[in-house]
Amino acid sequence: MERLKGIDATFLYMETPSNHMHVGMLWVLKKPADIGTGYFAAVRSLIESRLHLSKTYRRRLIPVPLDIDHPIWIEDPDFDLDFHLRHIAVPPPGDRHKLLELVARLHSRALDRTKPLWEMYVIEGLPDDQVALYIKIHHCCIDGISGTEMMVSLLDFSPEPREVPPPDKPWVPERAPTDAEILMRASVRGIVTPLRSLRRLPRVVAAGVAFGRRALARREPVPTAPFQAPRTPFNRALTPHRRYAVGEVSLDRVKALRKATGATVNDIVLAMCAGALRRYLDHAGELPDKPLLAVCPVSVRAEGTDSGASNAVSAMFVSLATDISDPLERLAAIRASTVDAKEAHKALPANALTDWSAFAAPLVAAQAARLYSRYKVADLHRPPYNVIISNVPGPPFALYLAGAELLHSYPISLAVEGIGLNITIMSYRSEIAIGLTADREAVPDIEFMMSLMPDALAELEAALERAQKPAKSA
Repeated sequence: MERLKGIDATFLYMETPSNHMHVGMLWVLKKPADIGTGYFAAVRSLIESRLHLSKTYRRRLIPVPLDIDHPIWIEDPDFDLDFHLRHIAVPPPGDRHKLLELVARLHSRALDRTKPLWEMYVIEGLPDDQVALYIKIHHCCIDGISGTEMMVSLLDFSPEPREVPPPDKPWVPERAPTDAEILMRASVRGIVTPLRSLRRLPRVVAAGVAFGRRALARREPVPTAPFQAPRTPFNRALTPHRRYAVGEVSLDRVKALRKATGATVNDIVLAMCAGALRRYLDHAGELPDKPLLAVCPVSVRAEGTDSGASNAVSAMFVSLATDISDPLERLAAIRASTVDAKEAHKALPANALTDWSAFAAPLVAAQAARLYSRYKVADLHRPPYNVIISNVPGPPFALYLAGAELLHSYPISLAVEGIGLNITIMSYRSEIAIGLTADREAVPDIEFMMSLMPDALAELEAALERAQKPAKSA
């Protein structure tokens, strides 16, 4: 048995009937020519042989009675692979629109907490011998980095699957503990944990005070803070339903802009998103005078540590400078904002967020989330930020699943109460894949929003070309 960690438990407590806390991936693959109708069986066989590569697959949560402590993980004695792995098809004509519509509906359903918290769908019915695989996993199990590593554990570098050694020890399921056993364990923790948490409190507070003193002494700019964001149509209370759109831009184009401007790849990505959101809101007549504020998840996993199946994540708040019309000036403002945010992030210890999460009271946190969602409190106050933007690096080489070549790897993420739009970026081979996950009512024209992403990148390239013309003429 293993107790759910504080920061992982936070994702569990935030979940409500309309605020689902699972993330996922959508892979589009080219089936082997000779596989026929047997591809699903090949995927099932491969996954079954690699279950031991990640703890996420076969462990489930046991809640503590009365929610007096975080739930505990056990190796599920009732694990059934066929419950989690499912075989479905896209309705005719099997195009991208129908595929994304199906995935959005699947992503709108909460995971069953009485089972290991993941599901995988092999989706047939696509043209040109293509097949899709959609997987969703609860965020309490993984973050972006550990999730990517878990996905890669299923993939191979060639069409021929690699030989994976069996586990050192056979997998042994655990007996589900009784309520009395769980309460006894929780009561011991109830004595020990508050003492540990109180010892952490001075360290966390001291780190924040020290950062403030350093900023004042050096006259550093105050980093962008939450609850300074303007309201937009996608800042509202959530419904249970989602929309999903995907797109791609060339990684080489982004790298060329990085080289020409001196910005980072992440800055270029943020500028692309900012340009698209500015155009989208301006088209709707809803562009605020103040800049949109993005929250960008950041991994705080120490180098060389085991990614395991847990979260090691913090966040940076970055201005998207959507009040600036010139694309290059907007990029410069975003670049300055990310520099400030990074300095603020470095000044705090990597485990600060983990330390704060130790004070979370399970019952209070879960009830507060449900009440906040039920009474649509997000509609009554200024949003803490406008949009979630994640940028996750992926492999630059081709990968294969059960002999099928991975053509595209699209991320799919989560919305949260008050922030009905999530933009997740993931690189693969020579492309940057963009996944837009949104509340169905907050962004009804999500495909139009996606179409503005490559337009925003082209706008940035055109502005750079115009700026360089005088220098070339001279």
